[in-house]
Amino acid sequence: MGSLGASWPFWRRVRPTAWSWPILKQTLSASAVEPLGSTPQTVYQSRLATGELTVDPHQATVITHFQRLHEQLRHYDPDLVGGSRAAFLPTWLWGSGASSSHEVTIPAGVYLWGTVGGGKTMLMDLFYETVEYMDGRKSRVHYHDFMLEVHSLMHEVKKSAPPRDISRWDTYQPFDPIPPVGQAILSRVTLLCLDEFQVTDIADAMILKHLFSYLFAHGLVLVATSNRPPNDLYKNGLQRSNFVPFIEILKRKAEVVSLDPGIDYRRQAMGGGEHLYFISSDPTTDEQLNVNFKFMAAKETDDVRSRVIRIKGRDVPFQKTCGRILDCDFDELCGRALWTNDYIKITQVFHTVYIRNIPILTRKLRSEARRFITLIDTLYDHRIRVIASGEVNYWELFQPEEASEQDRLDENRMLVDDLGIKAADSGSMDASVFSGEEELFAFDRTVSRMTEMQTKDYAKKWAKRHEATSD
Repeated sequence: MGSLGASWPFWRRVRPTAWSWPILKQTLSASAVEPLGSTPQTVYQSRLATGELTVDPHQATVITHFQRLHEQLRHYDPDLVGGSRAAFLPTWLWGSGASSSHEVTIPAGVYLWGTVGGGKTMLMDLFYETVEYMDGRKSRVHYHDFMLEVHSLMHEVKKSAPPRDISRWDTYQPFDPIPPVGQAILSRVTLLCLDEFQVTDIADAMILKHLFSYLFAHGLVLVATSNRPPNDLYKNGLQRSNFVPFIEILKRKAEVVSLDPGIDYRRQAMGGGEHLYFISSDPTTDEQLNVNFKFMAAKETDDVRSRVIRIKGRDVPFQKTCGRILDCDFDELCGRALWTNDYIKITQVFHTVYIRNIPILTRKLRSEARRFITLIDTLYDHRIRVIASGEVNYWELFQPEEASEQDRLDENRMLVDDLGIKAADSGSMDASVFSGEEELFAFDRTVSRMTEMQTKDYAKKWAKRHEATSD
């Protein structure tokens, strides 16, 4: 392996298979294609006229911000920003008269935050679909999926890092993976739309500041949706002081826009939707789920059988499947050590998932609760049909009782030791990773999404994606 000083950029030799943006392809295939020349404003007005949307002054205000960005992007050439694609070409290939990086105005993105069900994702997707002139240079992806790709790419970059110079064995020789990772992203994306921006992981928090500082400096435009304003990101997180500078960078590079209509449109859309959630204690629940499964399975070209799915070199067995239908108990999906990679793979193999016997998620089941939140996020973002049963109504599933600092210390002893946290430190056990605060906050989104999954509109999106992936 050559050194970083080689003439051909080091990052171009890194070709990880994980960096494939599968979510982008699925999002595009499942979304409506707007007429050429559409803008956020014209599409929004058209949907109001057809009754697809109702008049909402808060959403109308958000559209004006997306309209501003839409117009600025039309005149934005990322190739003129230092460090972009043009920076890797000799001057004679892209013209000696090109502007230098300080002469190019990089459009400010949009950071849209507000309560669940207010239409943040819908508005961002509306904007995304109208930016047809940046096709091939834009990506719309869920935040968790994006960070998963980032971690995969960092792993590949580190494996391909140049060897240490043994002649300078006594000299510190740091290797910074951020530039090659950043350039790998920039080689594919100029406009990045991240849905559900929520920082809960300490590793992500430490990466974000350095990665996005690089991306913003080299021309990336960010659009993000979140349930929290920037100042509340990673609230009460471990070592948050190291994360705070990223918040200031984010506020400089993206317009912060609030959307709080006071209405959960997902709940409004429930009228006439399917009944897809059942209470486990009802003696008819198992029969209803079995009849539903039998009806769905009759449309598949496979037998009811167990199946093993290969995920990142691991064999993950499932007891009951039929074609592209997966029927699981809660423990099979959330009681095992599965995470985003596994759930994404499930969305690529199955179009319908049954989740039976969801328990009440107390503090003692916090790991299972985190997996369940991630599972629902992933299934929702990929428009997977979900039929479920639980011990109580789905909006009552998460019930984290209060716990003393000593209880939290006892329950998280291994993590506390790994992080080198001193129990005597004031407030050390109040961090969100121990308190369950982040899960409680995120579960509002889970409830809202489970509500939308039972609407006619979601059923239409599921059918459209199912048809597209069946071709």
